[in-house]
Amino acid sequence: MVSATLHYYYDPLCGWCYGAAPLTAAAAAIPGLRVALHAGAMMSGANRQPVSPQLRNYVLPHDQRIHALTGQPFADAYFNGLLLDTSAVFDSTPPTLAILAAEALAGRGLAMLHRIQHAHYAEGRRIADSDVLQALAAELGLDVVAFAAEYQRQAGEFDAHVGRSHRDMAANGLRGFPSLLLELNGKLQKLDISPWLGQPTAFAGHVQALLAGATAGEVADGTFCTPQGCH
Repeated sequence: MVSATLHYYYDPLCGWCYGAAPLTAAAAAIPGLRVALHAGAMMSGANRQPVSPQLRNYVLPHDQRIHALTGQPFADAYFNGLLLDTSAVFDSTPPTLAILAAEALAGRGLAMLHRIQHAHYAEGRRIADSDVLQALAAELGLDVVAFAAEYQRQAGEFDAHVGRSHRDMAANGLRGFPSLLLELNGKLQKLDISPWLGQPTAFAGHVQALLAGATAGEVADGTFCTPQGCH
């Protein structure tokens, strides 16, 4: 029996992670493959940013490129709503805590990540706001009282979780988000998602071929985001 885990290093405010959402959803549907989430806190702490004209002008061309390559929706409520709301703050910590809480409570971390991404980019909602996160948890069928309690518990473990993610990334030569490591029988191999953007079915087939015994070989770094920007 092959022991297989797809380690996914992500940030909820990483545009390329949103572009890769159909790929990770397709991978998660593969029987016998576990998806392990590792948050990177790309826009947490000192890297959190209030919405400003400078931020909007920076993210617009990247988001337009992501849409062109992946077909992922970016709504007017995002481009001309959220990105013009200078009272909003881009902060990775609250949505990440919601993802960690959903995973701990019900194994729904990836579902929460994808719902948060859609709320941000396709609905223009403020995903750093606790009331928005509570509403999304309720949509996923999570008990809101248990969710709130687990959210607070995860806040106490957030720094340790992110520290582990960063150490793992450094040890495996991962430069930014999204990054994927496929663990097969205790051995890790890096997956480049770039050739598969917009092709979730083909990506799932690629992963299934690896699970069946194909080798990935050396892969180059693809598109990714860091606190310094997207590439």
